Amino acid sequence: MLVQVEAVERPAAGATSVRVRSAVGSAVVVWQDGAGEAAEGRHHIEWTVDEDITWAGNTRAATVPTPEVREEGSHIVFRGRLGLTEDGAAVLEVGGALILFDQAGPPPDGADGSWVEVRAARSRVSVWPYRC
Repeated sequence: MLVQVEAVERPAAGATSVRVRSAVGSAVVVWQDGAGEAAEGRHHIEWTVDEDITWAGNTRAATVPTPEVREEGSHIVFRGRLGLTEDGAAVLEVGGALILFDQAGPPPDGADGSWVEVRAARSRVSVWPYRC
């Protein structure tokens, strides 16, 4: 996913946070490659979400079938089309980006190919830059 990255104030100790702006939304997340100042600019990124899909917990059916990334308090919300793999993983397609998730339990009937929203704690979401 091609995004605009802006540095945000760095805490005294800890990871560098950046604001990621994309065509489908914006969120402050952890930057996983060097100092935040070096991160500023346009980058292709990969999302990493270190949280499982928990049906009727952090994951629910979307009311609108459009991709989105947004902040809700201390959480990041990803809205996208869900794909289920044969080995029990889930892939959420959000505005052209593919985000891989494990599932905490079996999906409900009809989940494959449906639009869902997944909420993850901000501290569990990061981005990694890559070159095309």
